[in-house]
Amino acid sequence: MNILIAPDSFKESLSASEVADCIERGILNIRPDISCSKIPLADGGEGTVEAILNATGGRKITASVKDPLMRNIESFWGLLPDSQTAVIEMAAASGLELLSNDERNPMLTSSFGTGQLIKSALDHGCRKIYIGIGGSATNDGGAGMAMALGVRLLDVNGLDIGNGGVNLSDLRSLDLSGIDDRIIESELMVISDVQNPLCGVHGASLIYGPQKGADHEMALRLDKNLSHFGKILESSFGKSIINEPGAGAAGGLGAGLMAFCNAKLFPGFETISEIVQLKKFIQKSDLIITGEGKLDYQTKYGKVPYGVALMAKKFNKPVIGVAGTLGNGYEELYKYGFKEIFSISEGIESLEYSILNAKNLLIKASEKIIQNISIDL
Repeated sequence: MNILIAPDSFKESLSASEVADCIERGILNIRPDISCSKIPLADGGEGTVEAILNATGGRKITASVKDPLMRNIESFWGLLPDSQTAVIEMAAASGLELLSNDERNPMLTSSFGTGQLIKSALDHGCRKIYIGIGGSATNDGGAGMAMALGVRLLDVNGLDIGNGGVNLSDLRSLDLSGIDDRIIESELMVISDVQNPLCGVHGASLIYGPQKGADHEMALRLDKNLSHFGKILESSFGKSIINEPGAGAAGGLGAGLMAFCNAKLFPGFETISEIVQLKKFIQKSDLIITGEGKLDYQTKYGKVPYGVALMAKKFNKPVIGVAGTLGNGYEELYKYGFKEIFSISEGIESLEYSILNAKNLLIKASEKIIQNISIDL
């Protein structure tokens, strides 16, 4: 019996690798005769580097960068075995999880550290760069990223504007003379499932600004600033950007990468599953277990468990979903290939308790899954 364990992370508690390890431990506690394969997954956000390195080899490279509030931190990116391909997750430098709740303010946060990660990859000789842009704390259109790569964003007096989305209104021109020439020689592939345009009612600021700390008035101001920024990008680079699908990803970083780095956007789950050869592992397995922190009606909008289930369904392989919590509409997932769905919570624990005790709860839930599932093992 071969079981493939292919989860995403349980946000705020366990990485995808830790989730996979706990599920394996629970299975083997009950059935040590079962063979388990583990493929931790991600969709472009936190855990993207780890997922790809676990599957392909390579190593983590550390880099000193600025966090979203321009404080010095140690971050990382992944160097693949060919020594020419890099994998970056912007969340490792410019992510929401780097800030406390009271520090979240998309008017002030900058994507500068993400540009520093790109520069570090270039310094190591990489000319093919995958960059996952989920989990952003920023709403600056990638302006900070561009600054880190040598672009000057100038106001009416020819002076550099400040950091963060609030200062984009001061922008009048771009000085591209100092941009890192190695960008032109490189292929940047953005991993993201977000299809939002840069601005407007479906844009970065109004849709995602609130989860980054913006109230409605702030979101409207940020949207206006991104619109202004987008028009300058379009006139400077001579191409459509504002309404391109994915331009609004990561607070407009998608737009910035398209403009300054000539990057192309690729769907998150599909891209990562191809890199880690997920299809091959599914075909060789008798049962697949996947999951993430929460399974609900939103899971079907490009989340990892949904992608795993659809792929497995093509090969008539049964899929079990396991989550920290089950939210509204999770029952819909049975239509997309899930055979059974479980929560690690027994319904009496608080969310805080479940997060703090996620490892033990997940191991126990995995033991019960193997004991109780109706699939013939």
